[in-house]
Amino acid sequence: MKTLVIAEKPSVGRDIARVLGCASKAEGCLFSEKYIVSWAIGHLVTLAEPEDYSPVWKRWSMDTLPIMPESIKLKPAPNTKKQLAVLKKLMDSKEAGQIICATDSGREGELIFRYIYRINGCTKPVKRLWISSMTDAAISAGLASMKDGKAYDALYESARCRSEADWLVGMNASRAFTIKYNALLSVGRVQTPTLAIIAARQKEIEAFVPKDYWEVRADFEEPTYTGVWFDPQTKDSKILDKTKAEEISAKVKGKEGVVSGVTTERKKVPPPQLYDLTELQRDANKRFGFSAQKTLSIAQDLYEKRKMITYPRTDSRHLSDDLTPKLPGLLKRLNIEPYKQYVSYALGLPSLPVTPRIVDNAKVSDHHAIIPADVTPRIASLSDDELKIYDLIVRRFIAVFYPAYIYDITAIISLVEGERFLTKGNTIVQPGWMELYPQDLTAAKDKPEEAPLPNVKTGDPVKVKDTKCVKKKTQPPKPYNEASLLSAMEHAGRFIENEELAAALKESGLGTPATRAAIIERLIDVGYITRKAKSLIPTEKGMKLIEAVPPELKSPETTGKWEKGLGSIAKADMDPEKFMASIKRYVNFLISSAKAAEKTVEFPAEARKMKRGGKSAPAKLGTCPKCGTGDILENSKKFYCSRWKDGCAFGIWKNALERFSITLDADTAGRLTRGEEAEAKGTLNGQEKTFVICLGKDLVVKARVK
Repeated sequence: MKTLVIAEKPSVGRDIARVLGCASKAEGCLFSEKYIVSWAIGHLVTLAEPEDYSPVWKRWSMDTLPIMPESIKLKPAPNTKKQLAVLKKLMDSKEAGQIICATDSGREGELIFRYIYRINGCTKPVKRLWISSMTDAAISAGLASMKDGKAYDALYESARCRSEADWLVGMNASRAFTIKYNALLSVGRVQTPTLAIIAARQKEIEAFVPKDYWEVRADFEEPTYTGVWFDPQTKDSKILDKTKAEEISAKVKGKEGVVSGVTTERKKVPPPQLYDLTELQRDANKRFGFSAQKTLSIAQDLYEKRKMITYPRTDSRHLSDDLTPKLPGLLKRLNIEPYKQYVSYALGLPSLPVTPRIVDNAKVSDHHAIIPADVTPRIASLSDDELKIYDLIVRRFIAVFYPAYIYDITAIISLVEGERFLTKGNTIVQPGWMELYPQDLTAAKDKPEEAPLPNVKTGDPVKVKDTKCVKKKTQPPKPYNEASLLSAMEHAGRFIENEELAAALKESGLGTPATRAAIIERLIDVGYITRKAKSLIPTEKGMKLIEAVPPELKSPETTGKWEKGLGSIAKADMDPEKFMASIKRYVNFLISSAKAAEKTVEFPAEARKMKRGGKSAPAKLGTCPKCGTGDILENSKKFYCSRWKDGCAFGIWKNALERFSITLDADTAGRLTRGEEAEAKGTLNGQEKTFVICLGKDLVVKARVK
């Protein structure tokens, strides 16, 4: 009898097959005398659609809601039926006596395998391969230490409940609010609270009223330095009254004073912790402008194809203690340029400083933090983007063994005519782990507050050579970018007053590290948010959805309750059916809310309209100004001519005015193609302006400040 191994992807299946010596090929699999290795292609099985249960549920009607099947059915994913049939044939084969589940080691990977196992009616015994690295050594070690598949039943139940609950809530709520408001609305357990966070920030920005304020700066001589006036009671340097600022300026100009105090405070910054996926995505967004989805895709390739990092879809920033003896060997693998000088320092220590900030079993969940894999890196084989992500992971791994970054903050308080002026400066005492980030270290040294301070002491006389009143404006909150939104999703508990639920979200947040990127992309795809440069801005449709739905649907508190329940199921501390019963009650509440709601919100006209059978077709925005016969249609990136197949190349890119932070919408595109002008708010040199937009004679979008 042979053992059938099922991996999540073909590339992973081939790696496992190589380790197991499966060199012979057959349809959709590799085999040897002892093993057959096959694979899924991600999700081969999905949850059935409402119309798969009853033709009555195909029609979108409030009368048919809520849709609540007695049991949730599975169906083959339409594009991968062939591979599912291959797996069924192999699972049914008398040649295969047992099965090894080798899908990704996590909740979603478990779900992928169990749904295949379930839809194919398989009852053969299962072993579970659980690994964090795709190196041959890691695969071999995992195969030697497999557990019975039943040990992961609770993890599967948690995954199943998450999947079915998302389906019940998303499908029922989306139908209910779409019907109520006559606009195609997508509603979800995680995406709607995430949108609410973005919408709340936008409301803060729109409600913000900038105020003028002034700072008084004094230039001292003998010795030479600059101080900023501050209020000794509030410690604030802002002066809201221009007259007062001018009075202070005139009062001290040319006058003598004294140094009333000099203090030095030493700051010690420990090395940053190892990466989990969310922190890696945040860093890549800040440093390179990568979207969360792009970072995840690159990291997945570095794990699966390059085999140069460990499992990336992790929420842990610690290592387990079984890795401690392997750390020196991992460092030796990295003893190559450009890391040689840093590795040499770490390996030159009497012993590696392995602290609880690095190794802590209690803080490792399904997988440990992301670190370089135990292979000699083939840096030359990496693309530019792959190298950027790999370099982040390597430097972070080496940095944790470095000493703290230490600097002194020196503050001089100068007293002139009863007015106090503050001068601050930082002095780097020990670069420590910052040595691995020379650009950051240089930037820190080049900051204005890093300018050398005069060597003064309390009681020294000083004289004000000149003063100036600097006019400034209070600034609104910044819109979310992907880095700050990922942080908000990860720490969504801070938006909740209930301490117990906030604690549940502290452990899990909105979504998981593996799904947050997809949630952001989903919000963009359904037209709720747009990217403007690096910022994520809610659309009119997104803002109105948050107005329309009940508080329970947009609050992270709901997700807090769910995540608490799902966590309990994964630990076998909660009955899955009890959880699902609560979900069904919640769905009933949402339908009742939608039916009873007053229709006070009007959604903007859809850029798409529905055809028979539920399929969407592009809406016509006007006639093509180039060929004069085609219709102007819209896709996710541009407005284009319907006669493009006949050679008409007319198009208006939605990001044509991205340099002014303007994204062109369907209404604007329609106006332009009719030869009309349109107006839009944007930015120029950091200031908000109103732009007049038109199509030039060359049919290229042009903009001018109004």
